[in-house]
Amino acid sequence: MYGMVHRAVRQMVFDELGEDAWLALEHKLGIGPTELLTGMVYDDALTIAIISEASARLNLSVDVCLFEFGRYWIKYAERGSLASIMNFTGQDLASFIENLDRLHLAVGAAMPGAVLPSFTTISKAPGRLMVEYRSDRTGLEPFVLGLFDGLITRFGATGDVKIAEHKAN
Repeated sequence: MYGMVHRAVRQMVFDELGEDAWLALEHKLGIGPTELLTGMVYDDALTIAIISEASARLNLSVDVCLFEFGRYWIKYAERGSLASIMNFTGQDLASFIENLDRLHLAVGAAMPGAVLPSFTTISKAPGRLMVEYRSDRTGLEPFVLGLFDGLITRFGATGDVKIAEHKAN
């Protein structure tokens, strides 16, 4: 994954448990500042190790931690250097989701080697939005659900986020 994701996990651990908890996590995993470079692409195994250790320290299952991290990511991005990108991507939930692939194209151009997901709006009706999520990565669905839940909050909408159907290709 990406250094910017590692930095956000670090901030989440800082916010919830304090700096000492993060430093202990770094020590246990044998990582440091070089694994937190924003524009770098890192092996997914490192990211999963960081999330797994964060989940243990937060006393959450990995799936719950991924969901909560997805929610956290939206708040983290809004208040940091990604705020202008967040604002530019869409002014409401539907337009934001419809522009996610454009956002990811820009990320991909800035970070060669990035493996990015794709989102397609399948149906949009009053009070209902159905989105198809595609990714070469497996196991990140809880993170995506958390992202969407965080976006619902960001845009002052109401609703539930769930996997309606899972098709094997």
